[in-house]
Amino acid sequence: MTSEYRHIPVLLTECLEQLELKTHPTFLDCTLGFAGHSFEAAKELGSSGLLIGIDQDEVALTSAAEKLERIPAAERPALELLRGNFGDLDDLLLSAEVPGVDAMLFDLGVSSVQIDTIERGFSFKENAPLDMRMDPGKQTLTAAEILNTYNAADLTRIIRGNSDEKWASRIAAFIVKAREEQPFSMSDQLVEVIKAAIPSSARRAGGHPAKRTFQALRIEVNSELTVLRRGLDAAVRWLNPQGRIAVISYHSLEDRIVKETFASFADRCTCPPDLPVCVCSRAPVLDIVNRKPILPTAEEIARNPRARSAKLRVAQKRG
Repeated sequence: MTSEYRHIPVLLTECLEQLELKTHPTFLDCTLGFAGHSFEAAKELGSSGLLIGIDQDEVALTSAAEKLERIPAAERPALELLRGNFGDLDDLLLSAEVPGVDAMLFDLGVSSVQIDTIERGFSFKENAPLDMRMDPGKQTLTAAEILNTYNAADLTRIIRGNSDEKWASRIAAFIVKAREEQPFSMSDQLVEVIKAAIPSSARRAGGHPAKRTFQALRIEVNSELTVLRRGLDAAVRWLNPQGRIAVISYHSLEDRIVKETFASFADRCTCPPDLPVCVCSRAPVLDIVNRKPILPTAEEIARNPRARSAKLRVAQKRG
């Protein structure tokens, strides 16, 4: 990502339209970042609303607070900014004594804070230590440790399962062989091994050859898919009746989890299909607002290339 579009909120207009903040005055931004979405949401909430923001990076929280406080006090909602991961949503909202939420937004993927900080090792375009921890203060597992200690089978599982990388087993084999000569510590080492593992004919299409493997490692280091499932389950519990939840995902694994989670709360009946009446008493909790994901327009993609793979799904809690 380049600085020209790194901080532009994705699907902003669509999110604001779907969340209906004029009638949903308690808004939770589960991935606050630099408050790209929340800054505009705050204007719609107004002084009678409450904006809760969650981020695990102190730099992001400080920057977001400064940006939101630029809105005149008479027009600004009450602010409650919490440091943490949305996977711990229950604990965070309990600590803030929030009784319930009317509208929630998840903007998934790597935040600009991580990308901006080269030494965190998230980017395959800059040489940096292979770290990839989103919260180094609390996490111990790094990408380098995975590369240097996991066996070929586990590396294959991670790379293929977290990114659908076609050449996962070959990349894993090359990693195991390369680390026998020199343990992995820097991102350039990994990029060169990946390039060597993928045949030249396959490297000519589909973007940078290291993109999928770096994504897979980042997901493994941060347990992103597990955290997402836990966060979505908690979010549904905290939604007030008629409350709305919107989720922007950027790759098929995230989108599949969002789609399946929404579906599981929308269709909870466990009765045999031949029963004429439901007797399990497992009433639906959510209504799915958009069966097909909302996609960015061509104009937005031209303005903000990060939006290219974005998909927005929205659900509403039953009253």
